[in-house]
Amino acid sequence: MNAIATENLRSVSAGNMLAVELLLRAERAESVAGYLNETLPLLLPVLSIDFAAVTMAGWNGQSIAQAGLHQTWPPEVVAECLDRETIQASGAWLAAPLSPRDPSGDVLLLHRGSRGNQSGASARSAAMPPGLEAMTSALGTGVRIVRAGGRLRQRSTQAETILSIVQQWGRTQEMETLLNQMAEASTKLLDADRASIFLWDRTNHILVGRPALGVPGGELRIPDDAGVVGEVLRTSQPRRVSLREVRDPVNRRVDAQLGYQTRTLVAVPMRSATGELLGVFEVINKRVGEFTADDETTLVELATHAVVALENAQDRERLLASHKQIVDQAAEDVQLVGNSPAIEALRSTVRRVADTDLAVLVLGENGTGKEVVSQLMHYRSPRRDRPFVAVNCAAIAETLLESELFGHEKGAFTDAHESRPGKFELAAGGTLLLDEIGDLSPGGQSKLLRVLEEKVVVRVGGSKPIPVDVRVIAATNQSLPDMVRARKFRQDLFYRLNVVVLELPPLRDRGDDILLLAEHFLIDFCRRARRKPPKFSLEARKRLVQHAWPGNVRELRNLMERLAFLVVGDVIETGDLAFILSPSSETSNLLMVDQPLSVATDRFQIEYIRKAIGRTGGNMSDAADLLGLHRSNLYRKMKQLGMESGGG
Repeated sequence: MNAIATENLRSVSAGNMLAVELLLRAERAESVAGYLNETLPLLLPVLSIDFAAVTMAGWNGQSIAQAGLHQTWPPEVVAECLDRETIQASGAWLAAPLSPRDPSGDVLLLHRGSRGNQSGASARSAAMPPGLEAMTSALGTGVRIVRAGGRLRQRSTQAETILSIVQQWGRTQEMETLLNQMAEASTKLLDADRASIFLWDRTNHILVGRPALGVPGGELRIPDDAGVVGEVLRTSQPRRVSLREVRDPVNRRVDAQLGYQTRTLVAVPMRSATGELLGVFEVINKRVGEFTADDETTLVELATHAVVALENAQDRERLLASHKQIVDQAAEDVQLVGNSPAIEALRSTVRRVADTDLAVLVLGENGTGKEVVSQLMHYRSPRRDRPFVAVNCAAIAETLLESELFGHEKGAFTDAHESRPGKFELAAGGTLLLDEIGDLSPGGQSKLLRVLEEKVVVRVGGSKPIPVDVRVIAATNQSLPDMVRARKFRQDLFYRLNVVVLELPPLRDRGDDILLLAEHFLIDFCRRARRKPPKFSLEARKRLVQHAWPGNVRELRNLMERLAFLVVGDVIETGDLAFILSPSSETSNLLMVDQPLSVATDRFQIEYIRKAIGRTGGNMSDAADLLGLHRSNLYRKMKQLGMESGGG
């Protein structure tokens, strides 16, 4: 065996050992550049070269890594190597593809100065160091191993990042904010310059892109068949645009409109879980290099999560819009009908108190509209979009009242099969009306006082304080001061509730408001009955005003409902008015045997005449008719009783 053959054999043996070393080092490397900077110096003595470098397609003559005495290689040898995908020689230079048929286009460049002047086939043969193919293959395999490991680490990091991003999206309720967060997240994740989410307006054949920097309103509208996004929408396939595109697919009119130049991009379709095409997610201009297949996969995954978040946001917006419509309709339906001085004063007080969180105590006989006034305060307050919850304390058994108000834990009592929130929790952020507050048990009063002072509730059978933000309105037809004196109602709770007092007048004292309310209710019920509202005859109107209305507004409302559905003609006569007959509270209050009969008789007559005048709105002729007297006799009677002619 001659010396040259021996040397070649020794070189091949050394090359094989180095190939194994290259693969072992690839397992420990964290980056391609680090791996090559560590391994290229090992090639110099084995291949008898003075310079080695690795470059990649698209790097414009720059190297990923190099070792030895720096040399400037001819670009044509790299181009020929990539074209032929085989080892190429040019003078002292050798160019070998690290991974043939790989789109990365990695090329190993070697320089051998002592053989640089040879040419032709002999030069090409002489310049081919023994074992070069094996080492090139090993180095290429090592690079692929490092890249695969890097991709795995990158995918793991991206998965964590995407999870964090999706969690943030889930907390975002406004569509505009959500779109901006999506664009920002995708540019950071893919190391790009800009991003847009194009939502498809099928009806108008338009793609609406947001955010769009440099466009008034931050919104870009383009035809749904224009540019790359139009292509993605049409084909339902992802699309990448690189610097090497032969035919420019980018819609340059948009670039001109934005004063921007698109160089590279990746765009993917956005589909719902049902397969419906919703739009296109586009990311523009990779800051370093071009968008890769991994970038495309990442954007596809991001788009999948984006669709879910967008659909949730759209559902929330629809629910909010529906809720607002319901609240507005409810607020419109709650009206304080009437023009009497007492109602005007009440309406003015409600306007002043509604915007505050002051405790309000609403007083009035049954049926005067205490809940209506409470609702009016709620819908005119900043709490109008939150719940209004009404509780009738008199309608709930005393043993269950605390559970209803404050909730209970599982097992708190026999039938407590599961935990349940109370009315305070259900009314969170809104208003809680405690009607018939005087019927609250002593234990309930104590807990209510604690809630009002500490803003927390404790469920029955529980110990954990639950913060609540609720405005409490209390209502009653009882005399709380009398109950306090009788030790039936806590004095400290009374003072806590008695911050603002609204007293509702009985219907019998509201004069012409009776007719206004009657017509209001009648029109409403006739609309439900799908009929034209009948008119009241003159005698029927007088009879409405003269009635004592023991059931107040509730009685009037029920009467109008019956009339709307049962009266056949177009005119309501006196005979159609089927009043509820009950003892009048105003009469029973006078029946106390604590004074001479003559004095009691005079008091009764004075009060009776005053009520008659009040019901007729001060019309003395109508009051006389109501009392069965002539007008002159009424004045004479009033003078005998020491009353002023105006009813005083």
